Amino acid sequence: MEKLSISDLHIVLVEPSDTQRKIITTLLLKENVKEIDPVSTLAEARTAIKSHGADLIVSAMYFEDGTALELLQFVKESSEFASVPFMLVSSENRMSKLEQLKQAGVAAILPKPFEPLHLSRALNASLDLINHDELELDLFDVQDVRVLLVDDSRLARNHIRRVLEGMGLKKIKEAENGATALTLIKDEPFDLVVTDYNMPEMDGRELSEFVRFNPETAHIPIIMVTSESADSAHMANIQQTGVNALCDKPFEPNEVRAMLAALLGE
Repeated sequence: MEKLSISDLHIVLVEPSDTQRKIITTLLLKENVKEIDPVSTLAEARTAIKSHGADLIVSAMYFEDGTALELLQFVKESSEFASVPFMLVSSENRMSKLEQLKQAGVAAILPKPFEPLHLSRALNASLDLINHDELELDLFDVQDVRVLLVDDSRLARNHIRRVLEGMGLKKIKEAENGATALTLIKDEPFDLVVTDYNMPEMDGRELSEFVRFNPETAHIPIIMVTSESADSAHMANIQQTGVNALCDKPFEPNEVRAMLAALLGE
């Protein structure tokens, strides 16, 4: 399939404020976006997406008829639109609110106001999700790499799976927590573990400790996916368990690609 560029993108812009819609539209036009479908409510957004589709959804957080989380869940739970990247533009900075969006698979979060550089980066990260580039490895055929994906959020697993599959990884098994993952690890071999940090029953830190300190699995690279701050006490403790790489939610495909190339190319 031919790759899209920023100028090819059809964007549905969901913003309740007339002024903000005009500002964001102007900035998108400056980035060479040609097709923008501006709407002001969730109902209008659903109608626009169902009628015309979208390559990217750019949405504010709060509307008179709901929130961005509801729209994101509508998109991600639809077989037709689940692969459409979703970008949040909001002044919301409460971690509890943003965490829900991150867990549901938002592709990028931009603060209000944002710099043109931030918008450009977010647009390119969204393009990376749309345009699939197979990862080239010296020691593996990427399609033979056996991945264990562990996250208690189904939407988050779906998002991470799509990113990995876009890079050519096909053999992906899923687990909803560390305890289930342990059962799988004991029964079959894996070349890579990608795990969330916050999970019930057994979290990512406990899972990583088991993998790293068990002689039969100690060699498996581990990528920890988390929305925790990189300099938090939790992250310092996690790095001591032997996790090979920490990856933010939402994570950018280019960042993940570089991590995979380094970990699987060793």
